[in-house]
Amino acid sequence: MSISKTRHILVDVARQLFAKNGVERTTMNDIAIASGKGRRTLYTYFNSKEEVFAAVIESELERLSDKLDEVAEKKMRPQEKIIEVIYTHLSQIRETVVRNGNLRAEFFRNIWMVEKVRKKFDADEIALFRKVYAEGKASGEFDIENIDIVADITHYCIKGLEVPYIYGRLGRGLTLDSSRPLVAKFVYGALCRSSDVNKKSLDDFDKLEGMDGFENKETNNF
Repeated sequence: MSISKTRHILVDVARQLFAKNGVERTTMNDIAIASGKGRRTLYTYFNSKEEVFAAVIESELERLSDKLDEVAEKKMRPQEKIIEVIYTHLSQIRETVVRNGNLRAEFFRNIWMVEKVRKKFDADEIALFRKVYAEGKASGEFDIENIDIVADITHYCIKGLEVPYIYGRLGRGLTLDSSRPLVAKFVYGALCRSSDVNKKSLDDFDKLEGMDGFENKETNNF
């Protein structure tokens, strides 16, 4: 079995144990036994449980990165692609946290470690935003003076929305689909040339505000 495959198995087994029992209640011995690889093999790849935890976070971020790369390769207008990237980011982050059970608390409790591990992911996502914005500027869809700054702002805005989105606090009554017109209105209105603004997307948000129960419906928290 290849080194990369063995490491992948160890990380996935650890993720499942962390999700079921929590990081604190999972030992290196538990991971070794559950993986069927033994302590010697486990310690060949990782010196501590903290390293295993970091590898689990990295693996989850790689899954998200792969999804964003898929969106980046789609044949669609830059306007639509930016919105798709934003929603893929938020939906995949939420899916990652939800599917990891008890591990999700560790994502927030050990935020310093999460931030350390996700540096590469953050840099890659900013690069993706720059690429799409550059495409839009070249095609005349985006009216942007400084692509780098806009890409940075977009990334950190979306990153800041992760926790409220995960816990259902991103506006009362908003769902992944119903909030799309709001984001579209921001992107089209702030970045696109006035002649290219998709009026239907702007009108959709105005209609959304008038939906029955929009102002009063509460979103359940996890």
